[in-house]
Amino acid sequence: MQIPGHIDPVTTGTVPLRGGNRIDLVGLTRDAIGGVLVEAGLDAKAAKLRAKQIWHWIYHRGVTDFEAMTDIAKTMRPWLTDRFIIGRPTVREAQVSSDGTRKWLLAAADGQEYEMVFIPDADRGTLCVSSQVGCTLNCRFCHTGTMRLVRNLGAGEIVGQVLLARDALGEWPKGTMAGFGADPEDEDADDDAAGHYTADGRMLTNIVMMGMGEPLYNFDEVKGALRIVMDGDGLALSKRRITLSTSGVVPMMARAGDEIGVNLAVSLHAVTKEIRDEIVPLNRKYGIEELLQACADYPGANNARRITFEYVMLKDKNDSDDDARELVRLIKQYKLPAKVNLIPFNPWPGAPYECSSPERVRAFSSLIFKAGISAPVRTPRGRDIMAACGQLKSAATKPSRAELDRIAEEKQAALG
Repeated sequence: MQIPGHIDPVTTGTVPLRGGNRIDLVGLTRDAIGGVLVEAGLDAKAAKLRAKQIWHWIYHRGVTDFEAMTDIAKTMRPWLTDRFIIGRPTVREAQVSSDGTRKWLLAAADGQEYEMVFIPDADRGTLCVSSQVGCTLNCRFCHTGTMRLVRNLGAGEIVGQVLLARDALGEWPKGTMAGFGADPEDEDADDDAAGHYTADGRMLTNIVMMGMGEPLYNFDEVKGALRIVMDGDGLALSKRRITLSTSGVVPMMARAGDEIGVNLAVSLHAVTKEIRDEIVPLNRKYGIEELLQACADYPGANNARRITFEYVMLKDKNDSDDDARELVRLIKQYKLPAKVNLIPFNPWPGAPYECSSPERVRAFSSLIFKAGISAPVRTPRGRDIMAACGQLKSAATKPSRAELDRIAEEKQAALG
């Protein structure tokens, strides 16, 4: 479908698959896995059973090798290996901050690069996931916004970030789930496929769609990925532990609430048209009033599931007492169940802004708290490895038409 708003034409979910002609099962729904198994030659009943088993191994156990799927017949595992793969993004670079924050530079099958970040805390571990290579919104305070939009990430590439993070954190369960052992009618399955399951403590407890890109400009792929992440038979992450952040793609917000149902965060960052037009150019298309009305109408928003307004603190730009009072007024005018997340600006090379002073940030926060609205100040994490909010950027570039033609000619020549 055509997404409303300013957006460059992009390719969605059609990048070359890893493994040559083999099909990557990551990102496919359970029914879609069954469908490709049928296309490969299994009858419908067998495909349904195998799809259930494979789903369990991919999303509950983190397995990438069909030979490790002990409840599938030994004779079938090579058949699966010849036709399918369970992919992961390629890690180009992995960095660890002095505060424990981890950042990965990842490469897709077509070589395009994107980043993800894991932020550990005492009571949670949050994975910041990207939805696009680059971004089309050009928010002036954001390093990603200095990139061109290259393309959307497919559902498999989005889910793959979660799988890779769990790989790196070493938190996949060991053994086999009790009651989910070998098929009793499968004489070739391993005898020890049941009865010895241990679940490690989960470090990755929360997901935020706040990495590179605007999630609502890649709605279908983000929706498909998050439904897999929330599936109770796999990664089983509650929708209450997932937050989708948007800069204000108003026409898609209600659909996000109805069809995905996760928590909503809005990159507000200013309370006047003049300033928000400057730092969040999407405001020129969907203004503050229209955006706040969409927030008021967001399905499922209530005092137990408040909307989060992200507000980056920029020196002498959006950080005055009057700005704080206007923010309070707007929240109350639209009767929004909301909290404000104040973000000290994280610098990057060539940034046109400076961070507000700690004293100014505290004063701004205090005014909002006194009005009865929560306004905590986010502690910057991962600044030393450029992993903090607004600092993500890769070297990916959108290929020119000449470059695309050259690649196509090389592929054709290779095929003879």
